[in-house]
Amino acid sequence: MSSPNYKLHYTDSVGNGDGNSSRSKQETGLKQSERAVEELLTQQTPPIQASDDHLIEFSEALRTVAKALRGSAQEKAVARAEAAEWKRKYELERSKNLDLLLQAPSSSKSPRLNVPENGKFARSSLERICSHELLQDCEPNSPIGSFNKLKRKASFKLSWECKGQANDQHKKEIVSFESGNITTADRSSKQISLTWETNPQNVMIFTKPNSASVEVLSVAMVRWLREQKGLNVYVEPRVKAQLLLVSTFFDFVQTWEDDKEISFLQPKVDLVITLGGDGTVLWAASRFNGAVPPIVPFSMGSLGFMTPFHSEQYPDRLEKVLKGPISITLRHRLQCHIIEAGKADSETEDQTLVLNEVTIDRGLSSYLTNLDCYCDDLFVTCVQGDGLILSTTSGSTAYSLAAGGSMVHPQVPGILFTPICPHSLSFRPLILPDHVTVKVKVPVDSRSSAWVSFDGKGRKELKSGDTLVCSMSPWPVSTACQVESTNDFLRSIHDGLHWNLRKTQSSDGPRIT
Repeated sequence: MSSPNYKLHYTDSVGNGDGNSSRSKQETGLKQSERAVEELLTQQTPPIQASDDHLIEFSEALRTVAKALRGSAQEKAVARAEAAEWKRKYELERSKNLDLLLQAPSSSKSPRLNVPENGKFARSSLERICSHELLQDCEPNSPIGSFNKLKRKASFKLSWECKGQANDQHKKEIVSFESGNITTADRSSKQISLTWETNPQNVMIFTKPNSASVEVLSVAMVRWLREQKGLNVYVEPRVKAQLLLVSTFFDFVQTWEDDKEISFLQPKVDLVITLGGDGTVLWAASRFNGAVPPIVPFSMGSLGFMTPFHSEQYPDRLEKVLKGPISITLRHRLQCHIIEAGKADSETEDQTLVLNEVTIDRGLSSYLTNLDCYCDDLFVTCVQGDGLILSTTSGSTAYSLAAGGSMVHPQVPGILFTPICPHSLSFRPLILPDHVTVKVKVPVDSRSSAWVSFDGKGRKELKSGDTLVCSMSPWPVSTACQVESTNDFLRSIHDGLHWNLRKTQSSDGPRIT
């Protein structure tokens, strides 16, 4: 038995137009499909018998398909009608908002959050459309969405504080706050130049002891300063005795009998000259408990991180220094004092100034040193090891470097916090800012005492409960530069430590093509 050919028609309403007309077209197509199914079932020859189960199942399937098509068409028609209604409301709302903008005064502000009478928050109609532009100003007589004028940042002011008080000490480093942007006005690490307003008259010389070459140079230099420049020369008692052994000509050289007299000479001395190494510079600086005259260091020692001048060129170098201007390196110093257990800070002895470092170690004890460390009274850590070094940046190339600390430019203000052989793999050196006060205390329950030395001198015992207090001194040491501060520093680590000295890689070998 053969079945007649048939075709099912489904009309999808995808065109534009009214929602009702689309729905009627869909219903018409569905009726035609159902009618075609009915004709197919009624025109069978002979009529479908109950035994023809497969034809019955087929007809039921056709009815199910027609029913599903009719439901899908109805859902799409409803969705399109809702979309058209939302579009109509949107166009009406947009038209109202545009009219409000055109009628607004010139002082109109950005949309704000509105609070209705019922206490619930609601936004204005404009915010519902352009809520992402709430922080911008609307220009009058402009179409909606053209917000091209940003609000200015809030202005603010920055200031420095010291111990909780306003301080103008760092006035040159106050940052600007124009337009809400932070920029540094000036930097403390700029090259410093010294210019004489009056000619120097008095020179003080410190020499390295027990050195024949230094004795020979000191004789020649003192004679040149007197005969060529007519300057008054001050030397240590030991040096004057050596000069008088050479000739009675040096009877004009002045000296002192007690080291305490140097404090009275400081206002008179215009310039300090050192003949030796860095140790001689440290010795000369330690003679002054307050301000230190500019130092001209000549290199006649083993290492010379602070001594850029060569001794054989002293006439030319001194001529330029005395004439000026000269570049100087401003080297910071630490001021330290010890607070004994059970005593107040006001009962402590006079402060000691150091140019390189303060070293706290375990001395002759075989036990680990236990040191409680505080920064501005805030507990930092407990040092368990051979000791601790508190260094200036000038001392970063000395003991601190040997203990694993970093090399730092001498004009960088800071305090180096370097442990000595710590019994911890995670204890790395620190560099603290120059305005902090560091306290190192020997715990009461410590197994042994500790020992402290200042620039390698003045070794003292720190007993249980004693505290060492260190902070930056207001009296730096200025040393003359051969070229300028950074040039002298880099040259000193290249010449003195052979920093990053390595055989150059050969140009022969494989290449990347």
